[in-house]
Amino acid sequence: MHEVVDVAIVGLGPTGASLANLLGQAGLSVALFERDGAIYSLPRAIHFDGEVMRVFHGMGLKGEIEAVTRAGDKNMTFVNADNQVLLVRGGAKLNGPHGCANNHYCHQPELEGALRRGLERFSRVQVLLRHEVFAIAEGADAMRLSVENMANGSLHECHARHVVGCDGARSLVRRLMGSTMEDLGLHQPWLVFDALLKRDVPTLPDHTVQHCDPARPATYCNVVGRRRRWEIMLMPGDDALAMARPENVWKLVSRWITPDDANIERAVVYTFHSVIARGWRSGRLMIAGDSAHQTPPFLGQGMCAGIRDAANLAWKLALVVRGRAPDTLLDTYESERAPHVRAFIDLAVRLGDVIQTTDPAVAAERDRKFATGKPEIFEFPAPGLGPGIRSDEGFPAGQPFPQPTLADGRLLDAAIGERFAVLATPELLASMDEATRARCAMLDAAMLADSAPGLRNWFAAHSTQAVVLRPDRYIVGVASNAADLARVCARLPLAA
Repeated sequence: MHEVVDVAIVGLGPTGASLANLLGQAGLSVALFERDGAIYSLPRAIHFDGEVMRVFHGMGLKGEIEAVTRAGDKNMTFVNADNQVLLVRGGAKLNGPHGCANNHYCHQPELEGALRRGLERFSRVQVLLRHEVFAIAEGADAMRLSVENMANGSLHECHARHVVGCDGARSLVRRLMGSTMEDLGLHQPWLVFDALLKRDVPTLPDHTVQHCDPARPATYCNVVGRRRRWEIMLMPGDDALAMARPENVWKLVSRWITPDDANIERAVVYTFHSVIARGWRSGRLMIAGDSAHQTPPFLGQGMCAGIRDAANLAWKLALVVRGRAPDTLLDTYESERAPHVRAFIDLAVRLGDVIQTTDPAVAAERDRKFATGKPEIFEFPAPGLGPGIRSDEGFPAGQPFPQPTLADGRLLDAAIGERFAVLATPELLASMDEATRARCAMLDAAMLADSAPGLRNWFAAHSTQAVVLRPDRYIVGVASNAADLARVCARLPLAA
């Protein structure tokens, strides 16, 4: 491989595959290296949210992803040892703000298969399985990756203008960058047990249940089809290897199912971590997904965070590679994403504190706190982006914009495409000054005035007449007059 590709991606998990689909869609040349020869066949991630499904839709993979996933319409509940509901995570809707269900459940190998098949659409995306990157060095105008073809032991080089490490918790790219990991405090071993039901078990809930039992905290998940998952916390004195043996697993889940009801697909002990990297970019090197952060699973946001990384980074790389934005645009990747993912990790850790309480007295006090006669409901969080390509005027800048149905029946994203957009009243669009109009034209920004109730209601709720969106659907800022709109549009990245 002697030509210089625009982007080399190390690792073909959901983050790497999502990034490659987005870059391929943008027309960039991509080399994707994966040391394994096939998709890992056992379950791993099982949940993603509506914002991530919107990213998949934007890739042009709506039907393929929907075919292998399940939309969830039931809220997660937190119950105590007496099965009393303490807490409910609200917002489980089939028609959420992103134009789809708020929650989706999947078997990760099937999801990865759909993403990999999506890459076959792009002639400029090369997928190299059983190829391991073992060294990366700086060249005159590109990075030089040393690669082993593990099928025959041959060595070769790849030259890339940018390299993104999507290579997991033990990331080589992160180590070569010299990034350190900030420990956010949670390191707890849990047994993860995936089962395939042989028959219907009517007593199993159809939604996720967090069993906040101090004797043995546990989580139950209805995944997709006949797949079910239990996550069971290890207690002091437990032998991790022994706990994963089938005879012990069946004892732990005996109040729910027996070997007559299901087969064991996987039983393994994981340690749930909460860490975040300091330094997501070093020159032409960047990291994304588990390479940059790891979160406990209590919100189902581990895979989601990596795909949000991909959505944030893809359009910025496309602008920089084409010379349409300065290289410094890539510095906004960490400044925006790190505070966002930290907010999700912090909430997951706090929920973990509720679930993982093992002191009976502390659990009793927790139960009294929540025992108000009506379970407390908390909505799914919507943290804003950190500083970057957004106005400094606060909410709603840095928030994801919802996806209403337009007057012609199309969803918003179908109308504006994967690009910047100005949504405004007809009067404000007509009053844009020429410099602002020219700036938007240079970025090929969509200009949309629409009378759909969803847009009108959003403008009314935020006392504004225009909103400027990024290609990843996050809000740059809002405006109520031509001067405000010019000021917001001035934040759009543009090369001199």
